[in-house]
Amino acid sequence: MPDPATRGPSDPHHYDVIILGGGLAGGCLARQLHQEAPHLRTLVIEKRQHPVPEAAFKVGESSVEIGAHYFSKRLGLEEHLRSQQLEKLGLRYFFTHGDNRDIASRVELGPPRFPPVPSFQLDRGRLENMLLESNARLGIDVLHGWKVESFQLATGGSTDPHQVTIVTGESRRTFTARWLVDASGRAGLIKRKLGLARPSSHGANASWWRVKTRVEIDDWSSDPAWKARVSSGLRWQSTVHLMGRGYWVWLIPLGSGSHSFGIVADGDLHPYDRINRFERAMDWLREYEPQCAAVMEGLTDQLEDFLALKHFAHSCERVFSPDRWALVGEAGVFTDPFYSPGSDFIAMGNDYVTDLILRETAGESIAERVESFNTMYLRLFDAFIRLYDGQYPIMGNASVMTAKVSWDNATYWAISALLFFQQRYRRPEFIASIDRLLRTFFVLHARMQALFRAWDAADDSAAPGHAAMNIVDVDFLRRLQADLAIPLMDDEPLRARLDANLALLEAFARTWQRIAAEQDPSLARFVADPEAMVPSLDVKALRVSMMRLPA
Repeated sequence: MPDPATRGPSDPHHYDVIILGGGLAGGCLARQLHQEAPHLRTLVIEKRQHPVPEAAFKVGESSVEIGAHYFSKRLGLEEHLRSQQLEKLGLRYFFTHGDNRDIASRVELGPPRFPPVPSFQLDRGRLENMLLESNARLGIDVLHGWKVESFQLATGGSTDPHQVTIVTGESRRTFTARWLVDASGRAGLIKRKLGLARPSSHGANASWWRVKTRVEIDDWSSDPAWKARVSSGLRWQSTVHLMGRGYWVWLIPLGSGSHSFGIVADGDLHPYDRINRFERAMDWLREYEPQCAAVMEGLTDQLEDFLALKHFAHSCERVFSPDRWALVGEAGVFTDPFYSPGSDFIAMGNDYVTDLILRETAGESIAERVESFNTMYLRLFDAFIRLYDGQYPIMGNASVMTAKVSWDNATYWAISALLFFQQRYRRPEFIASIDRLLRTFFVLHARMQALFRAWDAADDSAAPGHAAMNIVDVDFLRRLQADLAIPLMDDEPLRARLDANLALLEAFARTWQRIAAEQDPSLARFVADPEAMVPSLDVKALRVSMMRLPA
């Protein structure tokens, strides 16, 4: 790999962009910048020496539609994803039933076949090694095994460059850059320096580990009817969630042959010190997920690592600045691993930063654009955090959680993901043109999350046993997911599509409100306007097609 200090123009230590961190966020940003502006000189500084280990390296292995589309189509990594990673058989949930010793007796929510728009399970070590190597081959300067010793941001409003000093062993180097992007993960270098951290009220904790073998959940039961629900025998290729009150346990397969396990739990219901050591986590599994614990007891000799994190959700006052710095990935914000949104926020953040860098280095004033992007990005964060904040007690309730999962996916496909696939987040004038729609959507979304919490508190019915549920059995939900792949649309047709999708969401909301109010009439208070003639979907058909509940 060429030494950056020996290449380049008359000042080889000056760059257009320096990226602090060469992990998933930083490596993808460098690649995107090279694709869209190959004339810019970019330096990536990564503290870890590469190649890094596969499998037992970083958490964050599951992607969903936005992130997967960004990696495969926008960055051109589809061949790597299909040959070196694993395509995901959707998100799969098994809800608590009895003593959780028989997977076939649990209510299952998940698809029998791969969805129309793909997503992938990611071996982070394998992916990040490939990114660093391919970025270097593209001509992007990469220094790995170097740590940021100090950095100085340019004075606000000046055209002075930022300055970064890095060290490795006894060696020290100093570089300057027009743009400085923090992709340092939870280290949050710029956030800490400027005091930008904003607390999150979402108090969940997590622990996770990898085993050096494949764990096929399809083998957890020999029940022929259960096996027939997913006749391919590829349940294990899903992101599997074992769900209970206040917690979920993940099982994620990796392309390298290892398997990732994790416990994510509400700290009030499941204290952190119950899961923050491997033996403690095993004791916890024996109590709440004994079938999973029994499987793990046979794999302890295959254990590759164990890590834990307390109160992982965090926010930030600002992620993009007109003073030519930005935060991407976990250096800025993080919501929750449920629904796997981490790579989505990398995709959206990198897209914003690329746009700002290209415009500013071309001489355009970006002050208004920065504020628009910063507002929208943090608005999306606030919308996503509502999916989780105060919601963990619902996770053991199969009926309410099915409603929640179907709603959350519908809103994601109908609005949030569609805007990314249609490349509109970088068009602030378009976002402004749908401001009323977005405000209506965010209010409706918040109201539905409040409904789910109240519905769970009021629900004392027993969960249906031996049920198989699949939200993409519902025609309009399957269409919403499939429609993400349609070609780019002009503005007017896209606005019409968004309007139609919002109307569909309003009808869907009214449907769940009706179902909830049938169980407890007090829940009718969550209807925004009880007198409005807002249609609902066919309640009977919805129950039969998705929930398998008595109609």
